[in-house]
Amino acid sequence: MNKSVLIVATNHGTINNDKDRPTGLWLSEAAEPYQIFQGAGLQADIVSPKGGEVPLDPASLSNGQDDEKFNDVIRLLQNTQSLKDVVYEGYDAIFFAGGHGAMYDFPGNPEIQNIMAYFKDDGRIIGAVCHGPAAFADAKTKDGSYLVDGVKITGFTNAEEESMNLMDDMPFALQTKLESHGAGFVAGSEMESNVVKDRNFVTGQNPASAADAAQAIVNQLT
Repeated sequence: MNKSVLIVATNHGTINNDKDRPTGLWLSEAAEPYQIFQGAGLQADIVSPKGGEVPLDPASLSNGQDDEKFNDVIRLLQNTQSLKDVVYEGYDAIFFAGGHGAMYDFPGNPEIQNIMAYFKDDGRIIGAVCHGPAAFADAKTKDGSYLVDGVKITGFTNAEEESMNLMDDMPFALQTKLESHGAGFVAGSEMESNVVKDRNFVTGQNPASAADAAQAIVNQLT
């Protein structure tokens, strides 16, 4: 039976609920992993917290041939299954794609937190890239400890957020929040691939890390 990965993408499409400041999923952070998982013979399914359409950050679209190679994923993102309707126990890994939208609807989501607590307790793979680790914010395991306490991880760094001039617009600073929960945050060079593996956690720092993080998950599952 093929191993399977559940990819979670955001439903949130604006910065600070300002319709003139669109954001959402950073396309390549779901599309590249999806294609890598599929290419390795894994089953890959894309879902979102509420289901339905996943908004795409306009800055992640080239409107050219680069986007065309992701047409299969773009179609899937137009109508995703809701996370609450997923039988998550049937998956071997979960992967949280990024984009600034994830900073708004991943933290505090009860379905996300239940799944991660189950996956951590069962030793299944928990993966994330860029702002995807926002899912870890304030998440706890069944014993009440923070999900990432004592775990080495990475994600979009404070320096990278400052470089984009978006730190003040975010609900919190991702790196700072995860460090406050006891994570051993590993910051690599800005906008260069950096993947951190620790036990059943596989995390990538930024969009450049998406493919490498997905391949690291493939290597652990196959």
